[in-house]
Amino acid sequence: MDTVLQDPVKERNERTHWFRNDRFGMFVHWGLYAIPARGEWVRSVEQLSVEDYQPYFEQFNPDRYNPREWAKAARQAGMKYAVLTAKHHDGFCLFDSELTDYKATNTKAGRDLVREFLDAFREEGLKVGLYYSLIDWHHEDYPAYGDRVHPMRNNEAYKRDMGNFHRYVDYLHGQVRELLTNYGKLDIMWFDFSYDNMAGETWRATELMSMIRSLQPHIVIDNRLEASGEHGGSIYTSEPSIYAGDFASPEQIIPPEGVTDNNGSPIPWEACITLNNNWGYAAADRTYKSAATVIRKLVECVSKNGNLLLNVGPNARGEIPQESLDILAEVGNWIALNGDSIYGCSQADFPKPEWGRYTQIGSTLYAHIFEESIGPINLSGLAGKVSRAALLADGSEVFLSRPWNASHFPDDAFVNFARPEHMTYPLPDARNTVIRLELDLL
Repeated sequence: MDTVLQDPVKERNERTHWFRNDRFGMFVHWGLYAIPARGEWVRSVEQLSVEDYQPYFEQFNPDRYNPREWAKAARQAGMKYAVLTAKHHDGFCLFDSELTDYKATNTKAGRDLVREFLDAFREEGLKVGLYYSLIDWHHEDYPAYGDRVHPMRNNEAYKRDMGNFHRYVDYLHGQVRELLTNYGKLDIMWFDFSYDNMAGETWRATELMSMIRSLQPHIVIDNRLEASGEHGGSIYTSEPSIYAGDFASPEQIIPPEGVTDNNGSPIPWEACITLNNNWGYAAADRTYKSAATVIRKLVECVSKNGNLLLNVGPNARGEIPQESLDILAEVGNWIALNGDSIYGCSQADFPKPEWGRYTQIGSTLYAHIFEESIGPINLSGLAGKVSRAALLADGSEVFLSRPWNASHFPDDAFVNFARPEHMTYPLPDARNTVIRLELDLL
């Protein structure tokens, strides 16, 4: 089979149109690891055996799980889509898979938690996606001893016959088929992760992607079926393979210049970022990002043609931590007033200004001001190009002028929040004040 798409960039752009418009999503990492509450990698970090981990399976009983509350929090935060961990690296399934007994329906929960999640978020009008781990520390045919990350990597008793690995890959394909056939339309399939030789055709990736496209051809897929290198056929090339995915997925970092292919053309991308320092619930992790940081980093992503997928890690009882909810609520307060500068926007036609960032849609330029100015705010290179300026939050006029102290900058336009325009005024919103600039580019 030819692994190069006929017109991959065009097809990718068609699939990702909504994705590049919506810009802001919720990631949810949740599973058995919420009980030890030391992060989603606890099995690997502490090298716990299946038997060591089994008590968490027996204890799992999220009695306060109400995905409608999650969905409401996401919508009010201004998020447009959400992705849930249907299966993480520990192999535990939040969905009712027919291919394993290691699933939520066999715990005290006794429920298909994925189905409830999808129903709740769809009811709130959000697009939905599922995360599926390509690796599996529970499955008996997944390599253990000698693997780089498996909990039993140092235990020779877990040396396994690679001749049986095909049975795990069959299992992987079977579970993906279940998710794509038993749960209605999905908007995103988020795979994680490939490493070393556990990548690409090790997963029978061409076959897997062909199956996915045959079942749900519209679905948007990340680029993690392959390892992170920019080799031939990856998403970073102008001729991506069939399994290269639809968007790049930088983790816990925002690329300095956005993401482009080897010809410099923009690639759809999404930065996946935690609210504190862990994906799964970690009770001792109090290092939460402020709402202002989240707002500004969302703007940074959009200003570089990217999305922000912001993670929450619910606790063992099924609740999103209050600290996370408070941050989401404040972000939502800002987006309710300034969302026009996020949705549908992208990188501006002008360089990044010193005081913040620009986003743009058509002839409307949004100035996101993070730093207070001394005197008028400089719009470098925009002299004669701005026909009107107003605060986005309330529509109030912002004064375009050339005050006496700006006379030596003939190529620049200047704005200020009050008169006289040469004076210094505080930002109306210290988190991020957005000025809507109507451009006259004729």
